[in-house]
Amino acid sequence: MASFKAIVIAEKGAPAALTLFDESQLMDGDVVVRVTHSTLNYKDGLALTGRAPIARRFPMIPGIDFAGVVESSSDPRWKPGDRVILNGWGTGETHLGAFAEKTRVKGDWLTAQPEGLTPAQAMAIGTAGYTAMLAVMALERHGLTPASGPALVTGAAGGVGSVAVALLAKLGWRVVASTGRAQEEVYLRRLGASEIIDRAELTGPPKPLGKERWAAGIDSVGSTTLANALSMTMNEGAVAACGLAQGMDLPSSVAPFILRGVSLLGINSVYAPQALRAQAWARLATDLDQDRLAAITTTIGLDQAIKAGANILDGKVRGRTVIEIQPR
Repeated sequence: MASFKAIVIAEKGAPAALTLFDESQLMDGDVVVRVTHSTLNYKDGLALTGRAPIARRFPMIPGIDFAGVVESSSDPRWKPGDRVILNGWGTGETHLGAFAEKTRVKGDWLTAQPEGLTPAQAMAIGTAGYTAMLAVMALERHGLTPASGPALVTGAAGGVGSVAVALLAKLGWRVVASTGRAQEEVYLRRLGASEIIDRAELTGPPKPLGKERWAAGIDSVGSTTLANALSMTMNEGAVAACGLAQGMDLPSSVAPFILRGVSLLGINSVYAPQALRAQAWARLATDLDQDRLAAITTTIGLDQAIKAGANILDGKVRGRTVIEIQPR
């Protein structure tokens, strides 16, 4: 095709629009992929609405992850017909992204779609679920297990949080889910949460040390919430940080680190090495309850993605949103 459907941000400050994009404008890469599915992440919402400078070149096609089929490749690792997924690597930011019917990327950025997952399921997991798995693996490498104590998940009704709750629950953890949406209690308990707490418990001025409440945490919120989570983490516990919905600051102190031996584990899903990515995706194919995944997933078309981007920033989206681009 000489042109294809894509959501395009034409220039800085311009609204995103669904339009036709000329194939000749695709960026450098050694693999051309027909995109079948993508997904909606918080970062995508920021790009689509322009509320944060996510896109750093123009024109830009937003979308930080996709599932698709290789059309052509000069990379010997990939051949036409291979089913692949991509998460991060600057797509949707510095490289034309996933909200399009076609893309050209570097073969180094691609991961084989795991056996046992359909493209739609892979994008129901998406970067949010893949990030949640990286966080779980980081906690495990730290030596934490369900026997260590409860695990906190902040932003629990969001994309990362929902998958984190489901993963931890299936692995045997007692999950404490923090959310500002009281109406989501039934939803979170169905995912496996044992206890629901109001996010207000984590948004007040943080104390250097609070009462020990959890051995582990997965935080997608940042700022004061993360500071409070750290202050309430048990001796030798750890919190994996992977988001900044509340802010990039961290108004904490060294007290949790030097008086309780608490660790803050940073999760960089964008540039994680391929070996770690492959391990995370293999775990997701086996450790995530697919029925629970389906229960938290909504599917929309590419023409609905722009509106959905605004909704995710306004806290109107729960769980995962798959964007069906061209499934066949």
